[in-house]
Amino acid sequence: MDIVTGNLGWIEAICGPMFSGKSEELMRRLRRAIIARKRVQVFKPLIDQRYSSDEIVSHNDLRMKSQVIQRASEILPLLDPRTEVVGIDEANFFGPDLVEVATQLADGGKQVMIAGLDTDYMGRPFPPMAELLSLAESITKTLAICMRCGNPAKHTQRLVESNDLIVVGAGGMYEARCRRCFEPGVPKQAFLEFTVPKAKS
Repeated sequence: MDIVTGNLGWIEAICGPMFSGKSEELMRRLRRAIIARKRVQVFKPLIDQRYSSDEIVSHNDLRMKSQVIQRASEILPLLDPRTEVVGIDEANFFGPDLVEVATQLADGGKQVMIAGLDTDYMGRPFPPMAELLSLAESITKTLAICMRCGNPAKHTQRLVESNDLIVVGAGGMYEARCRRCFEPGVPKQAFLEFTVPKAKS
């Protein structure tokens, strides 16, 4: 969705499961803004150190320099007044404060692009993305490929045992799953012990 504007601010939300290309789509839009000679600032959460400490990195290794912050409230003090476009990756790591920050940015005339998971490992709405979707002018839902059956996947399947809402990880800890193959929580088969049958003597 292309939005024509003067000094109007707005929020673009990019959501979906892991491995669906959210960060890649965010970087594509930010690069287009840079080509259009807009001033761009990019932020990522400190907790996300999977591939780089100071870059947004997609699962297929596309990279973009970013400022690393621990809390959403740090964005406003770090913002250059001349910045026109603000990119925020991994919104699900920032918590509810991001909603207020994104609203302030958009109300102040900034183009805000936010990417994050829209559901958690139980299939529930993942804050703050759920609320951001209700406030956004533009929403893009990305789908992955189910790693069990190959159908379009809308869920993130956790493969490791933990009751924590946030467990940072990538391949080996999570899979993309379709509606049919998704098991809320941790799949039972992750804990089965497989033994090789003994040869008959």
